[in-house]
Amino acid sequence: MKLLLVGEVRDDRLTAETAELSGFAARLDAEVSMVLAGSADALPSFAGRLYLADLETCGEFSSDVHKRLVLDAIEREQPDAVVLLHSSYGWDLAPRLAAAMQSAQVSGVVGLDDGGYVVESCNGKMRRTVRPLTDFAVLTIQPGAFAAAPMAGSPDVIAIEAAPDSAIEFLGCIEPERGIDLSRAGVIVSAGRGVGGADQVELVRALASALGGEVGASRPVVDAGWLERARQVGSSGQSVSPSLYVACGISGAIQHLAGMKGSGFVLAINTDRDAPIASVADLLVVADLAEFLPALTAALEQR
Repeated sequence: MKLLLVGEVRDDRLTAETAELSGFAARLDAEVSMVLAGSADALPSFAGRLYLADLETCGEFSSDVHKRLVLDAIEREQPDAVVLLHSSYGWDLAPRLAAAMQSAQVSGVVGLDDGGYVVESCNGKMRRTVRPLTDFAVLTIQPGAFAAAPMAGSPDVIAIEAAPDSAIEFLGCIEPERGIDLSRAGVIVSAGRGVGGADQVELVRALASALGGEVGASRPVVDAGWLERARQVGSSGQSVSPSLYVACGISGAIQHLAGMKGSGFVLAINTDRDAPIASVADLLVVADLAEFLPALTAALEQR
């Protein structure tokens, strides 16, 4: 199999998640090449053909310009698939490429299954296997789903270019304000949809206080307004690596797992013993949160 990887650059640096594209390719034992808009002074370690566009000319992102860059590399490489990260960059670019190629697109790949691509559905509660009906496909992979592969070697650099889009000017990226930096917390107790409601979040807050830690949240909790967005852990929130991570009523969607994959010890509390969070938990407690959290908090306070 032959894959064309689309690397991502932020602030003139290759993002760490780009190495996960190589991890995905390694799982398929694929021949790989890469296309990238970056600086010749900061080339990635990569053993293959690297189609490099000048960052100053094309900008970090212009959907039309970057689409033309990737299409140029596709024409030269003739790959079986183009692979992007399932990120804001990939979300924008992948459907444009698929439309231009009149090909299948598979978004948010989290696994491989007998020649097909595994994607999540029903808010991460179910998974299904998708097989493209076209010979060529555009894929986006969910960050955190595939282990990053070491990127080593000297690339065979091939310069490519596309005229800037006169209708759009890239002004830069604005990082969200984060009043709470969970990345420095040694202990995080996170609330998921399974806690049941905003009033039940107080049980999570009490346990975090007893452990001397911070309160985190899954995206459904933030979307419901039970906790502020600054506490969200996951691919669209903060990435954390505490010594202890306590997941309370969190099912374990891959987006959340991507944000807490660096945790030391993971304690999961859930009524569903088959929840995806069980696959990454060091200890799974199958219990009613309303009963277990107060008991655990009281025991910790007594000590």
